[in-house]
Amino acid sequence: MLDIKYIRDHAASLKKAITAKQLNPKIVDEVLRVDEERRQLIGAVEELRQQINEHAAKLKGGKPSDEDIDIGRKLKAKLQDVEPQLNKIEEMFFDFMYRIPNPAFSDVPVGRDESENVVVKQVGEPTKFDFVPKDHLEIGRDLDIIDTETATTITGSRFGYLKGGAALLEFALIQYVMSILTNTEKIKQIVDSVKPGYHARPFVPVVPPVMIRPDIFKRMARLSEADKDERYYLPQDDLYLIGSAEHTLGPMYVDKTLPEKSLPLRYIGFSTSFRREAGSYGKDTKGILRVHQFDKLEMESFTLPEDSRTEQDFLIAVQEYLVSGLKIPYQLISICTGDMGKPDARQMDINCWLPGQNKFRETHTSDLMTDYQARRLNTKVRRKDGSTEYLHMNDATAIAIGRMIIAIIENYQQADGTVKVPDVLVPFMGKEVIGFAPPKPEAKGGRAD
Repeated sequence: MLDIKYIRDHAASLKKAITAKQLNPKIVDEVLRVDEERRQLIGAVEELRQQINEHAAKLKGGKPSDEDIDIGRKLKAKLQDVEPQLNKIEEMFFDFMYRIPNPAFSDVPVGRDESENVVVKQVGEPTKFDFVPKDHLEIGRDLDIIDTETATTITGSRFGYLKGGAALLEFALIQYVMSILTNTEKIKQIVDSVKPGYHARPFVPVVPPVMIRPDIFKRMARLSEADKDERYYLPQDDLYLIGSAEHTLGPMYVDKTLPEKSLPLRYIGFSTSFRREAGSYGKDTKGILRVHQFDKLEMESFTLPEDSRTEQDFLIAVQEYLVSGLKIPYQLISICTGDMGKPDARQMDINCWLPGQNKFRETHTSDLMTDYQARRLNTKVRRKDGSTEYLHMNDATAIAIGRMIIAIIENYQQADGTVKVPDVLVPFMGKEVIGFAPPKPEAKGGRAD
C-alpha cells in the first residue's frame, strides 16, 4: 500500500506508473474521490465528538435542563448517523488503496509482458553433449527417481514422487544452501562483492507455517480477487495454503516496531509450497517443472529504507553464488513493468539453462517491495533519534528445489544414462553419481502384499 499523501501529490506520475504495469490508472481517481469524502466524514465525526464533550463538560456538576438533555440527545443521534457512513467509506477507501500497485523504479524496463524483459548478463554457455540428451522426465523414469504416473493415480495431475537420488538431491540442496547462508565468512564474501562494508549478518533458518489467515495474506499483498484462484483455500478452517515461504515469513513482525540496530534481519525459510496453477492449463504439463506442490528455500529480509536496494543486490548475489556453485549456465533478467508483481518496485529473475527444453527457464526471483508490504503490515523501524517509519522488505528465491533438480539432472546427465552429482553437493549426497536402481522383482502369482 502507498502513502495517501504520496498519491495526492503524485497522481499524474502514479497513473503513468500504473499504466506501465498494464493496470487501469482510473483507480487513482477513485481513491482520491473516496479519500475526499472520507476526510469530510472524519472532520464531521471529530466535530460532533468535540461538541458532545464540550456539552458534557458544560453540564458537569449541575442538573441538566430538558433543553440540555435534548441538545445532547440530538448530538449523539447525529454521531450515530455519521459514524456508520465513515466506517463504510473507510472500508471502501482501503479496498481501493490495496488495488494500487507499487510504482516501478525509474530504471526498470517499461514493457507489456515477459517478451520485453531484458537480459542483463549471461554466465556460462548452454551445455553441449556428444550424445542425444534426454529431458528430466525421461531421465527420472529411467533411473526410477521421478514418478509422475503413480502420483497421477494417487493424487492427480501435476504431482510427482521424488525417489532415491532425486530425494537425496533435495536434501543435499537444502544443506548446501544452509551451509552458505548461515556462514558469516561466506556471507561477508558475497556482501563485499556487492558493497564492501555492507552488513554481513547471516540468515536465520526458519521452518514457517504453510497455512495463513486470509486477512494476513491480504496484508501481505499476496491475496486479491485477481489471484485468489491461484491459491488453495480450506473453507472449514478459513485458511489458505501458502504459495511460498515468504507468505508467512513476511508477516512475522506484523504490527510491530523493530529497533534500528536490529536491521537488517535476514531469514532463510524452507517450506512446501502450493499453487493451483489455475492460469497454466496446457503449459509445462510434463514432469515436475510446473506442479501444484513443491519445496522451496526462500530468503526474506527487513531493512532500513536507505539499504533496501543494496539488500536486493546482495540477495541477487547470493542467488548467483548458489547457481554458480552448481555450475549451471544462467541468465540474469531485469523484469519489465508489465511482467512484474503488483507489490514490486524492482524484480530480477535468474533463468537457468534446461537442455530438455533447449532454453533458459525461470528458477529464481527477487522482489524489492520498498515499504509497500510493511505499510499494510504496519511493520516499522524505530530510529536512534526515537522517530519511527515503515521499514523496507525484500524476498528472493534461494532454491526452488524441483526446478533445480531438473536443471541438475539435465545438465549433468551422462552418456550411460547416469547423472553426475555437482561437486558442491557430493559432501551432502555421499555419492558422486546417481545410477540405476536395482531391477524390480517380478511377481510370481498370488496377491502382492
